[in-house]
Amino acid sequence: MGPHSLGTEYVSLAHVPGSTQLVTSCAMTAEPVVVPHVVQVDLSGRTALVSGGGSGIGRACALRLGAAGAKVLVVDRNLEAAKAVAAEVGGRAEGVDLSDAAAVDSLDLDVDIVVNNAGLQHVAPLQDFPVERFEYIQRVMVEAPFLLIRRALPHMYARGWGRIINISSVHGLRASPYKAAYVSAKHALEGLSKVVALEGAAHGVTANCINPAYVRTALVESQIADQAASHGIDEAEVIEKIMLARAAIKRLIEPEEVAELLAYLCSPPAAFITGASIALDGGWTAN
Repeated sequence: MGPHSLGTEYVSLAHVPGSTQLVTSCAMTAEPVVVPHVVQVDLSGRTALVSGGGSGIGRACALRLGAAGAKVLVVDRNLEAAKAVAAEVGGRAEGVDLSDAAAVDSLDLDVDIVVNNAGLQHVAPLQDFPVERFEYIQRVMVEAPFLLIRRALPHMYARGWGRIINISSVHGLRASPYKAAYVSAKHALEGLSKVVALEGAAHGVTANCINPAYVRTALVESQIADQAASHGIDEAEVIEKIMLARAAIKRLIEPEEVAELLAYLCSPPAAFITGASIALDGGWTAN
């Protein structure tokens, strides 16, 4: 998956042949990092929709928005997971397959904040990449955000305030082999975000992308275990020397770190930030 883990956490992995370059680096932080709430933002009276909100980054974003006072609609393919998160924040839950345009259109989009987070990964050489899987990933990760934003904008325009926050990826800024659908979708999301920024500016609406590298979630941790078994090395080496070979800071990002940046983008001091892609990648894109 990757590099960042996604809210709707399911994945299809095919074995990819080839060698991996191992590099030396600074010490890697294996244990989770405590992330306090430092952004002062009051979202009382605001409503937010978080796609893929049942787990991982999406769950962290839903909890952070709820802590700031927003009423949160948690959308996830897994309804039970969405309900659990909604219960934590006193919000609502909807179980929706975002590849189904009609289902997306059935959602209540009278919201002030849209967090496009849901997605999935499939890893395979391009010549072997299943066409139907490529198409499915584009529906979930490009078409669904377009539909959600399109329906939310009239409400935001009417209120003179809105925040579109797209959980993109370092792979919205860089490419990696064997991830044709994911990289294509993230680059498309980047373009969509910039168009929304230009169109929404006159109406008090901002649109930005957050671009994490690998985020600590159950899905990513399972991939680490698989990689360790495949390469015959321990899990710390997988993180430091394979997954984060191109990053300067050798640790996984905590979902709460992504959520705290999201909270800042909803705060008054961030009102001038729009059309941006903010790398949360430990220096990956500095290479």
